[in-house]
Amino acid sequence: MLISFKIYIYTPPNALSFSSPTESNFFTCLQSKNSEWNFPYWDRTLGADHFYVSCAGLGYESDRNLVELKKNSVQISCFPAPEGRFVPHKDIILPPLANIARASHAPGNRTAKYLGFVRYNGIKESNLVNELRSDPDFLIESEPSNGTTLVGRLASSVFCLFEHGADVSGIGEALRFGCLPVVVMDRPMQDLPLMDVIRWQKIAIFVGSRGGVKEMKRVLESTCKDEECAGRKRLGVVASQHFVWNDTPQPYDSFHMVMYQLWLRRHTIRYARREFA
Repeated sequence: MLISFKIYIYTPPNALSFSSPTESNFFTCLQSKNSEWNFPYWDRTLGADHFYVSCAGLGYESDRNLVELKKNSVQISCFPAPEGRFVPHKDIILPPLANIARASHAPGNRTAKYLGFVRYNGIKESNLVNELRSDPDFLIESEPSNGTTLVGRLASSVFCLFEHGADVSGIGEALRFGCLPVVVMDRPMQDLPLMDVIRWQKIAIFVGSRGGVKEMKRVLESTCKDEECAGRKRLGVVASQHFVWNDTPQPYDSFHMVMYQLWLRRHTIRYARREFA
């Protein structure tokens, strides 16, 4: 892949602006890896060997070029992808940008103080979080904390809860500091980051929200015994290297893993070239 995989960037008519730091970081890394720019290859495949970055995602609008783009090209989205605007097994999710400096380390020989930890920014109304506030087994952080405090909270909790559609930016950090991610959602998960790379079922737990806190605690306590939890945490720490965004891309970091997923899609079906009068 590192030798033969080439990506050409179309020169935009105007300077690009991005809605998230993850998009901006990805494009910066992409530019640092490219020296050729303007190659009009769209007509050859109707976009089948193209990709585009859009956190908002594209719907199925009536414009023919947009339909071809959505159908044939790979969409790279942020997590979570907007509902109805992500095609599993074709599209790709960008790993979120970390909130903690890579130099930070988890405290050694720590004992879990909380069953679960939740970072809640209040943007999305959450009945589950409201229930958890009155449960002493869970720690709810509603105000941003500094890196040291956040590391301590991650390291002193067995599980880190992430509601699909809420703030999930810390899922890579949870893995890194040994806090098992618990993804709360009521439908099959199809848009986690790096699904071609990471076996999420081995390092995370998936639960629904309809049973409330009592049912969630039952699931967590019954599905993750001591040895199983230890194994999941070890795998999670290894997987966390794929959630690192470097100024200069490094092997196995977020940028390289996104490139690897594009590489896996390099044999996408090619359409016949259109003939023009």
